[in-house]
Amino acid sequence: MGSHSHEVTDAILETLKRASTGLKDANIRFALAGGCAAYSRGAAPSLHDVDFVLPQEDVPAALEALRDLGFETAKPPEDWLVKAYDEGRLVDLIFRIADNPVTPALLERAEPLKASAVIVPVLEATDLVISWLLPLSEHACDYGSLLPQVRALREQVDWDRVAAVTQSSPYAYTFLTLLERLGVVNGPVDASGDPSWP
Repeated sequence: MGSHSHEVTDAILETLKRASTGLKDANIRFALAGGCAAYSRGAAPSLHDVDFVLPQEDVPAALEALRDLGFETAKPPEDWLVKAYDEGRLVDLIFRIADNPVTPALLERAEPLKASAVIVPVLEATDLVISWLLPLSEHACDYGSLLPQVRALREQVDWDRVAAVTQSSPYAYTFLTLLERLGVVNGPVDASGDPSWP
């Protein structure tokens, strides 16, 4: 890892600290997701931006809290997230994951973990993997970048639950098959459980 990528990582973690502290101070319900969540759960840093999940009704207050800290905010054309920028570093505020609204139940399962010297609620590992697999499509199907992240979290994940929730996605099914063939998960996963999520 070159010194440049260290600088990028440090800058993203500083943005994570600023944003999460601002959201906490404003009493916003949220959890850390994406690469920063994987990193706080033991995966190698693959940090390009900060992803938070939050209920849609908390988005206006979250944007206001980040604007008060000097973040620039933007509503992109996508209808599932809004964006905030900390000197060019991106924070995604995600309120829908593959057409599933972020629910209080999802946030209640989040676990307080240390990320960038602050304790933040981090998506539970099974939910984190589901949040990566459900959006997979023919336009966004990068198994290569997912593999190291998922491999690092494998002991923390309920794979049968992942299989049940993602069973309607051929892309998720194929990825789970790949994990079985690579020995990342032990034996075939059982997709017969409750598919409801989050």
